[in-house]
Amino acid sequence: MNTLNMTQASAVKHHQQIDSDISTLIDSDQLFRNGDIVFILHKGEQYSLRRTRNGKLILNK
Repeated sequence: MNTLNMTQASAVKHHQQIDSDISTLIDSDQLFRNGDIVFILHKGEQYSLRRTRNGKLILNK
């Protein structure tokens, strides 16, 4: 999946507005508000971050 949906594009735009010198804390409930998987674009590569039924996080490339 190489295309970003509107929520992901908005998150990317929002992240670009944050000063890189400021640490950002994101609550996982906000991160997973639309489901148990989010896609992360990092240095041109797409990753998926999944929340399991036990509340653990799994990151895959």
